[in-house]
Amino acid sequence: MVSSMDANLLRVSQILESLFVSKETLNDVKGRMRKEMVKGLGKSTNADAKVKMFPTYVRSLPSGQERGSYFALDLGGSNFRVLLVELEDGKVNMKSKVYAIAKELMTGTGVQLFDYIADCLREFKAEHCLSDQNLPLGFTFSFKCQQKGLASATLVSWAKGFSAQGVVGEDVSLLLKEACDRKKVLVDSIAVLNDTTGTLMSCAYNDQNAFIGLILGTGTNACYMEKLQNVELWDGDLNDPKEVIINMEWGAFGDNGCLNDVRTEFDVHVDDVSLNKGRELYEKMISGMYLGEIVRLILAKAIENKFAFNGKGSDKLSATWSFETKFISEVESDESEAGDTTRKILEDNLHLKPSARDIKIVKDVCAAVSIRAAKLVSAGLAAVIEQTERKNLTVAIDGSLYKFHPKFHSLMLSNLEQLVPESNVKFMLSEDGSGKGAALVAATCH
Repeated sequence: MVSSMDANLLRVSQILESLFVSKETLNDVKGRMRKEMVKGLGKSTNADAKVKMFPTYVRSLPSGQERGSYFALDLGGSNFRVLLVELEDGKVNMKSKVYAIAKELMTGTGVQLFDYIADCLREFKAEHCLSDQNLPLGFTFSFKCQQKGLASATLVSWAKGFSAQGVVGEDVSLLLKEACDRKKVLVDSIAVLNDTTGTLMSCAYNDQNAFIGLILGTGTNACYMEKLQNVELWDGDLNDPKEVIINMEWGAFGDNGCLNDVRTEFDVHVDDVSLNKGRELYEKMISGMYLGEIVRLILAKAIENKFAFNGKGSDKLSATWSFETKFISEVESDESEAGDTTRKILEDNLHLKPSARDIKIVKDVCAAVSIRAAKLVSAGLAAVIEQTERKNLTVAIDGSLYKFHPKFHSLMLSNLEQLVPESNVKFMLSEDGSGKGAALVAATCH
């Protein structure tokens, strides 16, 4: 006779079956990503492509021999950084300062936002007695942009709470230059990049096999070094080096319906309550902004069906986004026999009263959501690895999900062994790609 405890665990496992992705499906997803990449690289097909494959105009990876002093700016959220980066003999020395960006600036006008950025740069230069220094500057601008050149990037869309007017459709490098002119701040050439490119550049400085950059945090994106002959969109010269870093903007993979067979009722619900419904569907299955909500929805369904917590939820668990993705990492790190960390999270943060069975259910749900996310990231990454045609390579990686989830690294490696068995792949955690990487772009292209 099956006990009620075992029966409920079984019923929850049946709910989790929709998250299972078979090896065959994973190989299919890899093939679909490759197909979308080719579409994005094609001149006649790019307009309809969801994975946009933007050329960054960064043609060289660092050699490790770069020298000199560079400024770097890092804008990607409510905190903004100004850095002085000094490169010498393979070593990097950085000084930086963080400035908060008020909500009014995030949602005001572009002129106000970029004037504030110029003010911060002016203050930083004065503090380091560099007001009269006209140094090259790398500007990490972590929003979806279409590059028109190394020093030209047009904002396609805002995200992360930003909606400053008069910026979408404009060249952010020009907006920064105009603000610096208004504020009488000396700057030399401005190279614009996103955090994914910075991540790759940062690791390539120390590892000559680094050819792919991956962000796996609140959001997700990837970039890689591509041969010019494969980039029909390329409008620059064809001189050496005959390659360019491609910013994939891969979070939009699936926006054309090509992942519908993999998406579940929970993914549909997450999309429905998101700010950008119908867009970035791949990102919503694998990144830190959304994984916690998927777990919450599964737990809510289990409680509604009386499979968990005796059918008694809480006001806290009923609130959208209340199960934070950091809780998944903490649950997955909980190796105590009684699940002490998991119990504390459920009691303190979600006002639930878990039994031993409930703790086991929460652990199973977090594991299933994590395993699926890692599989789907690996399928996308495998497509990029195949596109590079390199057998030995390093993936430069950054982001809170990868850094703090205890199993993501090993899950991804084991999946890649199955998806690209002929390739020898290793991961390298990027050290400050948005700062060091920005300076390296300015250095290699100056």
